[in-house]
Amino acid sequence: MLSVVENCFSPRTAAFFDLDKTVIAKSSTLTFSKSFYQGGLINRRAVLRTAYTQFVFMAGGADHEQMEKMRAYLSALCKGWNVQQVREIVAETLHDLIDPIIYDEAATLIEEHHTAGRDVVIVSTSGAEVVEPIGELLGADRVVATRMVVGDDGCFTGEIEYYAYGPTKAEAVKALAESEGYDLSRCYAYSDSVTDVPMLESVGHPHAVNPDRALRREAILREWPILVFDRPVRLKQRLPAFSMPPRPALVAAAAVGAAAVTAGLVWYASRRRATVAALPG
Repeated sequence: MLSVVENCFSPRTAAFFDLDKTVIAKSSTLTFSKSFYQGGLINRRAVLRTAYTQFVFMAGGADHEQMEKMRAYLSALCKGWNVQQVREIVAETLHDLIDPIIYDEAATLIEEHHTAGRDVVIVSTSGAEVVEPIGELLGADRVVATRMVVGDDGCFTGEIEYYAYGPTKAEAVKALAESEGYDLSRCYAYSDSVTDVPMLESVGHPHAVNPDRALRREAILREWPILVFDRPVRLKQRLPAFSMPPRPALVAAAAVGAAAVTAGLVWYASRRRATVAALPG
C-alpha cells in the first residue's frame, strides 16, 4: 500500500504506467481487431493474423525486433482508415472489450497514487485513438501514445508522426517532468517490458510488473520491486467500499512528434485539473 501523501509544499509527483500487460491483460490495439473487422476496416485474414500476434505477445512478450515488426504491420494495416470511424468503434466497444481485462491490482495502484496526490500518466506504444479513451476510463490525468499521420481526407496515411517506444518514452517522461514540475526522484513507473528500461530508470521508484524474462533479470540486478498482476476485473465490480470522487475527463494527450520533444516544446494539451485537495502529510 502507498502511504505517503503529498502536501501542498512538496514537489509535484506522478506515477507513469505502461498499458499493455501492465494495466490491462492484453494488447490494447490488437484487442479491437474483431471490432475493426465488424466495422469493415480489416478482413478476416487480418483478424487471424492479429489473433496470432496477440498470442505471441501474451505468451512471451515482445522483444525489440518483434515490436518493430508489429509496428510496421500495424502501420501498413491502418493506412486509409478513417480516423473518426476508428474513434467511434473504440468508443462503442471500449467497455465491453477493455473493462473486463483491467487488472484489479493496477486499478488499486492508480487509486492509491491519486489518493497520495500524484498524477497518473499512461505511457503506451499503442495508438492515441485507442489509448486516450482507455486512459479516460481509468481516470488517468495524462496520456502519452503513438500518433499516426492523418491526411487531409481524415484518414491515416500509414506514416508515424510520434512513436512512443523505448527511449522516446523516457524523453516524454522527462519533458512532462520539466513542464509540470514533477520531481522524478520521487515519481513511480510501472512496466512489463525490457524495452521500457529507459522510462523505468528515469524515476526514483521503478517497478517491473509481470516482467518478460529480460526485464526480470534487469529488475533483479537493479533490485527493483517485481509485481505480479493476475486479477482482471470490471471496474464497477471492484471493492465498492473503496471509491474515488469523480475525476475530470482526461486533460492531456501525447506529443505531436519526436522533434517537438527533442526541442523541448511541451506537448501536453492542457494543465492538470484546477485544484488538488491538499491532504496533511
